Amino acid sequence: GVLGSGDFARSLAVRLVCSGFRVVVGSRNPKRKSSLFPAAAEVTFQAEAVKKADVIFVAIFREHYSTLCDLADVLAGKILVDVSNNTEINHHKESNAEYLASLFPACTVVKGFNVVSAWTLQSGARDGNKQVLICSNNQEAKRTVAEIAQVMGFTPVDMGCMSSACEIENIPLRLLPAWKIPIFLALGLFLCFFTYNVIRQVIHPYIREQKNKLYKIPIEVVNTTLPCVSYVMLSLVYLPGVLAACSQLYYGTKYRRFPDWLDQWLQHRKQIGLLSFFCAALHAVYSLCLPMRRSHRYLLIETAVKQAVEKKMTIWVEEEVWRMEIYISVGIIALGLLSLLAITSLPSIANSLNWREFSFIQ
Repeated sequence: GVLGSGDFARSLAVRLVCSGFRVVVGSRNPKRKSSLFPAAAEVTFQAEAVKKADVIFVAIFREHYSTLCDLADVLAGKILVDVSNNTEINHHKESNAEYLASLFPACTVVKGFNVVSAWTLQSGARDGNKQVLICSNNQEAKRTVAEIAQVMGFTPVDMGCMSSACEIENIPLRLLPAWKIPIFLALGLFLCFFTYNVIRQVIHPYIREQKNKLYKIPIEVVNTTLPCVSYVMLSLVYLPGVLAACSQLYYGTKYRRFPDWLDQWLQHRKQIGLLSFFCAALHAVYSLCLPMRRSHRYLLIETAVKQAVEKKMTIWVEEEVWRMEIYISVGIIALGLLSLLAITSLPSIANSLNWREFSFIQ
């Protein structure tokens, strides 16, 4: 059974029907909503839908839970699957699932499917590994909902008792929690190097020689800054491993807990490394775009005119040519190696490697 007629309820009904389940939808306006659901799903009033189903997905907002109180007698003994989310983290003192359980003590409430979007339900789990987090105080009810999730093509994950519901409801509201510190670190380094390069390449020439080089800021200064950030970020990936090893050697054991700052640093190494690769990739693109600038063309023409005026036949400098050729060649190899490190740090790739293979690549 599905109580509700919103986007999520419709997507859920479609996925359940495609997975071979007999679905009955409960709505306050079944005649008006029936066209929104698949023909194989029966759309009726909420009271009738509750009578015909043993497992009921409650796909309505928390504010509307009280409207189901008239159905308390009919809902007794049923399994209620709470799929709701909040608009803010820890918006209420108790989770939505716990609130639903308090309203219907004769029912068994299971928290689940809230981390899955309506789009994922429509497209199925073929787009990637889609986990369904489940928690409840009743093991049999959890097993029933887990079996439904498996038939639908998802991977159920038992998160324990109902006290975990609050944590599960907060998951869809978090925005890249593991990336905040690495992103702020990268932005801080970028601002530091960018400021230094602006002073060195723009402000200093203007003060000393009265030359206006503000045009360098969008491309050239940024391109000089990106590799500096990439190098420092890459060093920050491997430095905590060295510090951890020194700590273990100093205390003579590997079972002693690391300090909190070092532990956090170790946990963020993957994100720091991927940001290092991102900066290096941007540097490569910016470098390829350097000859495309109008300022670069003007400088080439100016150099050619000076050469013609001075009647120079060639300005070829062997040392500078070789230096640039080696610089670009080594840069390409470095970006290739960094790309390999970045790809193998992705969970889907890293899980397919054994420890010796992963260590060899590192």
